[in-house]
Amino acid sequence: MLKKFTWGHGIVLALGTFIIFILSMIFYFTSTWKNSELITDDYYEEELAYQDVIDAKNLANQLPEKPKYVQNETGIRIFFPADINNSNSKFRIDLHRAEDQKLDVIREMTLDSQNSIFIPAAILAKGNYVLRVHWEMDAKQYQIDYDLVW
Repeated sequence: MLKKFTWGHGIVLALGTFIIFILSMIFYFTSTWKNSELITDDYYEEELAYQDVIDAKNLANQLPEKPKYVQNETGIRIFFPADINNSNSKFRIDLHRAEDQKLDVIREMTLDSQNSIFIPAAILAKGNYVLRVHWEMDAKQYQIDYDLVW
């Protein structure tokens, strides 16, 4: 004995199919999400002091000669001008990886005999980074940002 297919059955079938479609899309997209972390754990506190970063970038842009970076298979080397050295400055490099905070590299460093900072390839993973070079010279903060692909 077959029941006749009516418009009521069609509405129930359409709604059921729609609900299954929506739920499958929700499960699909939530399972493929990448890690979306904040850049730092103290993001909101740092955002309040962002004017200091703007001032540091402006000071760095006013320099006649700016630090430059070179990358090759051994790593990344950041060369500083001769007037910036260990005796008058403190240095920090931040390599931020947007998709995974565990791959960030943040270190206080000193310049080597070539007046440069070297970041070895062994601590880097392939991908996109933002290289932030911070230094303090004569009680003034400086910062230059570079986008790079390793």
